[in-house]
Amino acid sequence: MTTDIRHAEVEILPDNDAVAEKMAEILIEAIHRKLTSGAPVARIALSGGSTPKRLFEILARPDMAGRIDWKRVELFYGDERHVPAGHADSNHTMALKTLLSHVPIPPGQVHPVPTAGTPAQDAALYQQALQKAYGSDVLQKGRPLFDVVMLGLGPDGHTASLFPDQPVLGEKNLWVSTAAPTHVPHERVTLTYPALASSDLVVFLITGKGKVPMLKRLREGDPSIPAAHVTSDGRILILADRAAAGETP
Repeated sequence: MTTDIRHAEVEILPDNDAVAEKMAEILIEAIHRKLTSGAPVARIALSGGSTPKRLFEILARPDMAGRIDWKRVELFYGDERHVPAGHADSNHTMALKTLLSHVPIPPGQVHPVPTAGTPAQDAALYQQALQKAYGSDVLQKGRPLFDVVMLGLGPDGHTASLFPDQPVLGEKNLWVSTAAPTHVPHERVTLTYPALASSDLVVFLITGKGKVPMLKRLREGDPSIPAAHVTSDGRILILADRAAAGETP
C-alpha cells in the first residue's frame, strides 16, 4: 500500500543531535533487519545538510560503525549539486569527509552521482547505476529500490532537488532527472518521485526554527510544496526537533 505524507508518522525530539542519534539507530536497525532477512545488501539513499552531517559523524564513531556490516551496504544519494568531484558544495564530499573515510565500506559500494558530463548525461548514468543495483529497468511493487531514503525540507518546500516549478516534478518514468533552480547555486541531479516511492522507509530530517512554517505545511499535505508529494511503498517518518515543530523549550 502506498503511503502519502498525510499518513506519515511524526516524532518530535529535543534538538538536532537527538534527531541525528535517532536516525542513526533507525539506519542500523533497518540494515540489520534487511540483512538478517537473507538479502545480500541493504541500499540506502543519503541526503546532504547539517543534520545528515551530524548523523554521519555519529555513524563514524567506532561504537556505532561496529554495529553495521559495511561490506553488505550500498550507498546512493537522493540528489547532488552538479559540481566537480571534491567540490565543497558536494553532498558526496561531505559524506566522504565525515563518514565514508572512517568506515570499512568497499569503495565500489558507494555510488556518487557522476558530474563529469552534462547534468542530463550524468542523470542517465546514475539511473543506469541504480538499475544495475536493482537488477531491473522497471520498478516493481513489493521490491523496493531503497531500504531507507533520507530527505530534508527546504525553506521553499523542496526535498532532494525537487524544487518548485521545475519540470522534474512532473516526471513519471525516469528514476533520475535534473533541476536548474534559479534561486540557489548549481544545477542539480536528483531522484524523482517514482524512485523515492520505491522505498521501504522514507525519513524526513527537519530541524531548526526556520522550518516551522514549512513543516506545518508538510504535515498538512499542502499540495503547493514539492515535499508534500513524496510517497513510499512502505512507511514515511518525519523526525523533527522541537524548534522546527514550533515547541517552546
